[in-house]
This record gives sequence, structure tokens and C-alpha cells, in this order.
Amino acid sequence: MCTGACSKFVAYGLYPLAAISIICNIILFFPDFETKYTSEDGPETPRITEQVKYMGGLVGGGIMVLVPAIHIHLTSAGKCCANRCGVNVPVHRLCGAGVLGAIYSLAAAALGLSNGPCASGMTHNRVHTGAYLQDKKMWDWCVEPKGVVEFNLGLFTTLLLTSILQLILCTVQMVNGLFGCLCGPAATKR
Repeated sequence: MCTGACSKFVAYGLYPLAAISIICNIILFFPDFETKYTSEDGPETPRITEQVKYMGGLVGGGIMVLVPAIHIHLTSAGKCCANRCGVNVPVHRLCGAGVLGAIYSLAAAALGLSNGPCASGMTHNRVHTGAYLQDKKMWDWCVEPKGVVEFNLGLFTTLLLTSILQLILCTVQMVNGLFGCLCGPAATKR
């Protein structure tokens, strides 16, 4: 497989992952699919998990991965293999930014999972220590927003998995770009 075809494969993989990250982060702002929790959120009564406000999915897994994906796609148009150092070096740098964005998204999602949701009606602080992941009975401690534990768990897990895939794809593209720069275009036999 030539480096251009590999680049196109990576770009097509990054597009939906970036979209999923952005959508998950936006949805996390609306627990129970209600807008009232965003307007009621404050220091005395937090309603939105702090890690949602880090916008790891929107900024890290979204924009910081989408920019290299677009650039990779444009430079690999038509499976063009003749993109040596002049094209590969900027793509290499952008993929590095994509790796950093994926790591940021991964860290925010992992913290969101380990810290647990913000909900009213919690009688114990152990929900925020990650113990809630092993003890499903603790999920009933969160009264409002209804189903916030499942909501956060599903979306933060999705963000975690997409950021891992983004990290893999951006790293593959960095290696692909290195091979394209060092080895040159793939020779086709006629």
C-alpha cells in the first residue's frame, strides 16, 4: 500500500471519530437531555461534571483531530504518492497536534469516568472517587438529573474509546509520513 492510500484511509477514519467526539461533548452539557442543568450550574450547586467543561471531546478529540484529518485528506487526494518531505513534514506536525488532542480528550474522559457525575441528592462522597464503577447500588444515590450516571458513563466511555482510536490513527499517520518522507513514493509495476 502506498503512503497516499494509507493517508486517505487514516483521514476517512478520523472524520467520524472527530464528529463522535464533538457530539458526545455537546450532549454531555445536557444531562437527562434537559437544558435547565446548564443554566442552573454554579459553584454551590454543580449540575454538570467538571470534566465536561474541559471540552476534551470538542477541542481535543474534535478540532485538534479534525484539522490534521482534513489536511491529510487533501494531501492524499487521488492516492498521490509523490508527496515527499514538502508535504509530509507539515502533515507530520499536524498529526502531532492530533496526537496531543487525542491525549487531551482521553485524559478528560478518563477523569470524567473516575470522578463520577455531579448530581443532587447524593448522600455520600464516594460517588466521586470512582467506587461507583464497581458498586451499581451507588447509582441510586444520584437523584437528579435522572439517569445521570448511565448518561455520563456511556458518553465518557465513548469519548475514551474514540480518543484511543484517534491516537492510534494519528500515530499510524506519523509513521506513514515518516516512511513516505524517507522512502519516497511507492513504485508501481507496469
